[in-house]
Amino acid sequence: MGPLAGLRVIDLTSVVMGPYATQFLGDFGADVIKVEPPAGDLVRSIGPARHPDMGPMFMNSNRSKRSIAINLKAPEGREVLLRLCRDADILVFNVRPAAMVRLGLSFEEVAAVNPRIIYAGLYGYGQDGPYAARPAYDDLIQGGATLAHLFRISGSAEPRYIPTAAADRVVGLMAVSAILAAVVARQSTGKGQRVDVPMFESMVSFVLSDHLGGLSYDPPLDGGGYARQLAPDRRPLKTANGHVCALVYTDDHWRRFLAAIGEPERMEDPRFATFRARNGNYDVVYGWLMEKFEARSSEEWIALLDSIDVPVMAMHDLESVMHDPHLTAVNFFRKVTHPTEGEIVSMANPVRLSDTPIVPPRLAPNLGEHTLEVLRDAGLSQPEIDALLRDKVVMAQ
Repeated sequence: MGPLAGLRVIDLTSVVMGPYATQFLGDFGADVIKVEPPAGDLVRSIGPARHPDMGPMFMNSNRSKRSIAINLKAPEGREVLLRLCRDADILVFNVRPAAMVRLGLSFEEVAAVNPRIIYAGLYGYGQDGPYAARPAYDDLIQGGATLAHLFRISGSAEPRYIPTAAADRVVGLMAVSAILAAVVARQSTGKGQRVDVPMFESMVSFVLSDHLGGLSYDPPLDGGGYARQLAPDRRPLKTANGHVCALVYTDDHWRRFLAAIGEPERMEDPRFATFRARNGNYDVVYGWLMEKFEARSSEEWIALLDSIDVPVMAMHDLESVMHDPHLTAVNFFRKVTHPTEGEIVSMANPVRLSDTPIVPPRLAPNLGEHTLEVLRDAGLSQPEIDALLRDKVVMAQ
């Protein structure tokens, strides 16, 4: 029983941002009911799969959930959804709010059947700005939040996106904290509330916490940007046989590092002598480090830096990370048997709680796998369920 046991979540989300957020709620013990259209979540079809609707991206963002397939565009489907909301604690969606209004599922309409419900929307832009009606995807938000520009000014030939759905997953985690804050508030007020988590504003806050720099002041002290993160040579260090990720950062790190390689006098160079000096000369500092690291193997550098307590990490690829000795020791990658997909690799939830362990209760569901179970839990009679199935308002496996 996880820390959120007893909470019920109606999950109307799809693709990445919303499902990643609700997966955390499910891992933490909430009963998450994933409501999908009869065609299923689009992300079910992404990536190699043993069956067409059970792709790896779907499975890695939708465990700890039950799946029910409902045609919400049918009036009867809307009524089924409202039946589910009556006994729910949280409703999460990631379509534009106008779409929820068109479905007859606005905050006011949902709160009318359950005043205690927390109505959480994850979408592109705050609804009181000129972008309110725009669609949004991870790529757009990365660009709007300056990430593509930061690649360019840090030395990339062209602006580019981070090669992962960073905005979707960062904002998804922000949504988890906002939803749980609303749960705590309800304990004292007894009332639910609307929770809005816009991607654009959230990611601008996330990125500019590092990079607003001198633009934090009025008038500005500079054009913004954190010099260390933008240094062209801030990247994995090439070694004699590969690359390592190392960060010689504090003054103590530098003293120990230079002593270990036999060059303690380097600290007398004014560009290296202090944290502030290095912060203003990162191009020189990182360039010098790159030359030094090419003289030894990755294994030698990892052993040396570990021995003097200077931060270092192997640079993994997508396969080698699955054999990392630390991740192996903490049982992060786990081989489990899925009821329909056979043996798969599942990643553990990284969070640990001492008294309420995080144990995902189920693997990712097949489309409509729990439709009948969820409808019965909501109090629908068998004749009602049969009529919904006959009229294709719901779909069950």
